[in-house]
Amino acid sequence: MSRIVYVNGEYLPEGDAKVSIFDRGFLFADGVYEVTSVLDSKLIDFDGHAVRLERSLNELGMNHPIPKDDLLEVHRELMRRNDLTEGMIYLQITRGADADRDFVYPSEDTPNTIVLFTQAKNLKDSPMVAKGMKVISIEDQRWGRRDIKTVQLLYPSMGKMMAKAANADDAWMVEDGAITEGTSNNAYIVKGNRIITRHLGNEILHGITRAAVLRFAKSAQMEVEERAFTLDEAKAADEAFITSASTFVMPVVEMDGQPIGTGKPGSVALRLREIYLDESLKAAV
Repeated sequence: MSRIVYVNGEYLPEGDAKVSIFDRGFLFADGVYEVTSVLDSKLIDFDGHAVRLERSLNELGMNHPIPKDDLLEVHRELMRRNDLTEGMIYLQITRGADADRDFVYPSEDTPNTIVLFTQAKNLKDSPMVAKGMKVISIEDQRWGRRDIKTVQLLYPSMGKMMAKAANADDAWMVEDGAITEGTSNNAYIVKGNRIITRHLGNEILHGITRAAVLRFAKSAQMEVEERAFTLDEAKAADEAFITSASTFVMPVVEMDGQPIGTGKPGSVALRLREIYLDESLKAAV
């Protein structure tokens, strides 16, 4: 059965879906996106993703083309039409298509392009949890507004390929000697009783899963420190992990070929994953 996708108000078989060659998302990466996970046919952290979407649109001076309640219904309809019980829903909004290619923004009455599609995937019982991730360190060469969730993902994609070439699973990016984040996730280390992760700013994405995990960690009486940490600190940590909408909490067991801690998934990461899944499913819509 062909996957049904949503394009500009229509539900279509994916093979029939089209956007203009003049769309600014295609020509200029002038667009934003969100990925919302689906577990047990429910949306995880939908409100958080909707709020961040609104912020991204505001930061780029882009129109808000669809109300939150309507957007929620589109997500639910895509789940129904594609019989999606576990996986992700990808949403992308661009500034739309002008009559021709031009660096200058089109007029404000130019319709946005809105695209959503589903991706079926085993998230809850990922085999990666038991073995943990291996990461490498690379220089962070992205633009300065990483807090806006734009579709400018070329360098993160290059980072994924650098990791693959090194027989690793992902890359953590380093700027001025400090870890910023992973290619598509927020980065954490554990030292003693402290969970350490970079503070919010323009340097990293303000992760929705990050916010929830830190909230749950504090509720569980875990000590959290939000600050920059160095590559050397990461290699000397007791354990490490990442968070993202599609991985939840995922242990990291190796950095640049060197084991982190015992070289096995750590107890803090595994406990946080358990708490996150339990609490997020309770609040899922």
